[in-house]
Amino acid sequence: MAKKTPQPTTPPRERAFLVGVEIHNQHKHLSLDDSLAELALLADTAGVDVVGELTQKLSHPHVETYIGPGKVQELLALAEETLCDVIIFDDELSPRHQRELEKALGLKIRVIDRTALILDIFAQHAHTKEGMLQVELAQYEYNLPRLTRAWTHLERQAGGGGGRAGSTGGVGLRGPGETQLEVDRRDIRKRISYIKKELEKVEAHRLRYRAQRKRSRIPTVALVGYTNAGKSTLLNRLSKSDVYAADQLFATLDPTTRRVQLPADNVALITDTVGFIQKLPTTLIAAFHATLEEIAEADLLLHVVDISHPNALGQFEAVQETLEEIGAGHIPMITALNKADRLKDPENAKRVLQSFEKSVAISATKGTGIEDLLHLMQEELFESYTAIHVRLPYKEGALISLFHELGQVERIEHERGGVMMQGRIPGRLLAQFSPFYAKSNGNKIIEIEESDLEQI
Repeated sequence: MAKKTPQPTTPPRERAFLVGVEIHNQHKHLSLDDSLAELALLADTAGVDVVGELTQKLSHPHVETYIGPGKVQELLALAEETLCDVIIFDDELSPRHQRELEKALGLKIRVIDRTALILDIFAQHAHTKEGMLQVELAQYEYNLPRLTRAWTHLERQAGGGGGRAGSTGGVGLRGPGETQLEVDRRDIRKRISYIKKELEKVEAHRLRYRAQRKRSRIPTVALVGYTNAGKSTLLNRLSKSDVYAADQLFATLDPTTRRVQLPADNVALITDTVGFIQKLPTTLIAAFHATLEEIAEADLLLHVVDISHPNALGQFEAVQETLEEIGAGHIPMITALNKADRLKDPENAKRVLQSFEKSVAISATKGTGIEDLLHLMQEELFESYTAIHVRLPYKEGALISLFHELGQVERIEHERGGVMMQGRIPGRLLAQFSPFYAKSNGNKIIEIEESDLEQI
């Protein structure tokens, strides 16, 4: 009998112990239990098994170890009892907190935080050159202040696969008295600088592409929502395409644009973007700046909410907060309450609709409510007009023409620096005019500063 060729075995998954802390008077969209449940889902997405969890309520984080000394000892005992490989904190730890915890828990147990875990998931799911560069940049900027030893472990963690920092120009000679740590930090900064230059090229390409889309006069819709709300599935349903969709957190990172046919023979371009999450790392927001601009430049936001989730409202608020952070809070928005088919009481979806302005209950997988959603998109993009008051410099001739062509001009005054225009325009055009909003002070028109835009 022929011998069977031994099959490669899958390496065992790491074992993780979760730690959650509730800080007094610290606003969060999810309760401590819900946040830890979400952290467990993140760990599973990253390929880690959760073997236990520990919680503590504090008035403020402990100055050295984030949790109290007694909890540190309790955590050490539980970690040894469960044979865990890594301890994951639900909040972002400062470099000092991480160092002191690792020192107290021993070298055999690694300590990471929610940010590092999300970065690891992004590294696994980034497939395009742009996505890998963005993740690598976020990882390096997160790890740089935490660098305490030769950083070969960072090389393994880096999502972009770009190799050792500074590899594009070679590692320089060490100066007199310069420590290895200083050399490593300098090398990382070189790599960060190189990645930023590469991403600037990507951003320039996006700007040209967006300008081309605006010239085509086809409105753009950005799909936004909490991770795993069903955005990619909805994109496939609306555009009859086959974009990758999976029932997991952050299944889609790279923006995907498809053409969607609307009622009355109108069309729109709809873009699926990275999903949001509570406590989305600031390093990721910065690294994904070019990608997130696809949202900030859209004519309409389609906010997809998993209405079957027990904390759907908290997830909705977390997304709204992130939209404000990236400068997209002023863009017109409609809401798709997805996964309505999972509700035990379908009538509950109708009651929930009253809590969300301009919303429709749908099921992206079954197609329920899709026609109603398309009609709502049609109405917002082509039939709904918004009052607007702007002061346009003469060099913005294209916008002046656009106002005349597609808007309803009620008042116009030619001034020394430009044209003051007042009237109504389709909601999809608001984003293009937002830098030129004006407010009235008696009969005098005052140009609004950029810092005022968030309050409009």
